[in-house]
Amino acid sequence: MEKKNGNKKRYEKLDGIRGIALLNMIAYHMVWDLVYIYHVNWDWYKSRGAYIWQQGICWTFILLSGFCWSLGRHALKRGITVFLGGAAITLATLAVMPLNRVVFGVLTLTGSCMLLMCLLDRWLRKLPASVGLAVSAVFFLLTRNVNEGFLGFEKWKLYRLPAGLYRNIVTAFLGFPQEGFYSTDYFSLIPWMFLFTAGYYLFRLSDGKKAMAFLENGILRPAEWLGKHSFGIYMVHQPVIYAVLELLFWLL
Repeated sequence: MEKKNGNKKRYEKLDGIRGIALLNMIAYHMVWDLVYIYHVNWDWYKSRGAYIWQQGICWTFILLSGFCWSLGRHALKRGITVFLGGAAITLATLAVMPLNRVVFGVLTLTGSCMLLMCLLDRWLRKLPASVGLAVSAVFFLLTRNVNEGFLGFEKWKLYRLPAGLYRNIVTAFLGFPQEGFYSTDYFSLIPWMFLFTAGYYLFRLSDGKKAMAFLENGILRPAEWLGKHSFGIYMVHQPVIYAVLELLFWLL
C-alpha cells in the first residue's frame, strides 16, 4: 500500500495482511458453494466457529480498508472503481444466479465508504485520533444489530428500533432492510462505516510512529502479491471457484 505523498513508500506487511484475508475469504466462499450450491452436508459450516471465521475475514477487510484510505492516491477514482465493482457483482448475480444474489455486498460498502471519506475527511481529521477511534468503536458496537431491528452487539439487544425505519431498498443500503430483502453478502453502511472509520483513525494514531516503519518490509511474498492484486482477484474468484468445483464434481 502506497503513501499519498510523492515518496511512494509501500507498506508490504499491509499487503500481506490483505492477502491472508483474501485467501481465507476464497476458502470460506469455496465451502459456501459446497454447502449451498452443491448441497454437501457439513454441519460445522453453520456453527459458531464458522461464523467467527467469516466475521474475522470481514472485519479485517473493512478495518484495513479504512486504515489504508489515507495511504493511497486518487481516493475518488479508487472509490468509484470499487463501488462499480460491487455493482457489477450485483448485476451478474441477479442475472446468473438470482437465488444467490449479492445486493450491497462488501465491495459496494467499501466503495461507498471511500467515496464518503472524500467528503468527510476534512471534518473527521479535526477530531483527535484517539477520540475518533473510541467514538467509531462505540458506534460500531452499538449499531452492530441494526439489520435485525435492534441497537446492540451480537446477542446483546439493547433497544428495538422503530419498524418505520425499515422501508425500502434505500433504507436497506443504510442498514435498515425492508421485509423480504435478501442478499447472500450484505454489508450496509450502518454499522460497517464505523468499522471503516475506526481503521481511518487507527492509521492517524499510528502515522509517524514506529508501527508504520515496522509495516514497510514484507515477510511473506506470496501473500503480499495477492494483497497487491486483491481487487482483481476478488472480482474473478467466485467464477473460478465455481468452474473448479464443476470440474471436480464432473470428474468424481
